Order: sequence, then C-alpha cells, then structure tokens
Amino acid sequence: MPFLVETYHHIIKEVEPLDVTLVAVSKTKPLIDILDAYQFGAKDFGENYVQELVEKYEAGPKDIRWHFIGHLQSNKVKYIAPFVYLIHGVDSEKLLIEINKQGKKINRKINCLLQVHIAQEETKFGLDVNELKQIMQHLDQFEYVNVLGLMGMASFSDDQEIVMKEFKILKQIFDTYHHQDAFKNTFKILSMGMSADYKIAIAQGSNMIRIGSSIFGERIKHH
Repeated sequence: MPFLVETYHHIIKEVEPLDVTLVAVSKTKPLIDILDAYQFGAKDFGENYVQELVEKYEAGPKDIRWHFIGHLQSNKVKYIAPFVYLIHGVDSEKLLIEINKQGKKINRKINCLLQVHIAQEETKFGLDVNELKQIMQHLDQFEYVNVLGLMGMASFSDDQEIVMKEFKILKQIFDTYHHQDAFKNTFKILSMGMSADYKIAIAQGSNMIRIGSSIFGERIKHH
C-alpha cells in the first residue's frame, strides 16, 4: 500500500498551525514509499530497526531527518550515532552513557529524548519519575548528548479518559523541567501521540507526533 498523500496533507494542515512536528513512521516500508512522502514535503521519518534505518539512510536523500523511535539496544548505538537526527526512546541511564560514548568517538552531539513510562501495560519501556530525576540531576556529565525533551506512549486502550490522563501526567513532568532555568532553552520537545491517539496528545500539549499506519497504511509484520 503506497503513501496516502491526502491523509498526510490533512494531518499536516491540522498540526502545522500548532507548531507540532509530524514524524512519518516508515518502519517496514520500502524506500519507494519514503521517497513518495519526501516528494510531498515529509522530512522527518521514524524507524524502529537499526539495520533497516542504516540501509534507508544510505540509500535515501541526505536531508531527511531520521528519528529512531524503537527500543534501542546499547550495542547498536554505534551504527546510527553518525547520522541519526533524534533518538526518541532513551529508557535507561546505561543507554544514555553509551550514546554519550559513541558521540564522543565521532565528536558529535547526539539529540535524544528521555522515555518516561506512563502506560498501565508492563510491556512499554521507559523511566519512572525517580529514574528520570536522577538522570536530569547530572545531565551535564553527558557532554555528547543533547537531551531535548521527553517521549511517552499511552496505554493501548479505547478508553480515551485513560489515554488523556497518561498524556496529562507526561505533560506535567515535562513542564517541571521545561520551566527550570537550567533546561528552559534546551528542553523543548514533548513527543507523544500516534495514529490512534495523536489528537488527544496534541490537546494535552504534545509538539511531536509519530504517525505510521494513517499515512502509510497498515505495516508489514516482521517475523
């Protein structure tokens, strides 16, 4: 199923006046679909698998901003460190240390978001509030990392009240740091909301959404 131009433009029209960045989630999609989207103005693409991201980066236009939105293993950071635009899911201090180490090797500051666990499901990754606080207290140790904000995923639920509450919690946590003098110039991105819940996320203060199936159709499952 190819890139759905009309849906893409419809969402862009909704979010652009609100200063919300749309990341087109292109995982498992062929490069031809990405190039279609790129021709229609998409510049931010999200990938979940390191190898797939590296292949697409090498083959695609060099002004694409590649976002890594999956669960990143420490031993794979080195493959994307030279070019990744933003790593969304930093869910442990161990991973942050590795990103910093790889950034130092190539003398590049790597942009990251810290992932906070807000969902009720145990399967979602992320830091709890105390782990986040500990990292934020000694962020200056990570010279080769730019922590630009937070990311979170709501429960996979049809109950919009639950989803709204979870996004609201993340916005409150984000605001706590965003309003501190030490972070107010750097801590700017709140990435929350996907195809099913992006409208709720934006209403709760998200300024970056990750949209896949709505603009690329249902994705092919990896076995």
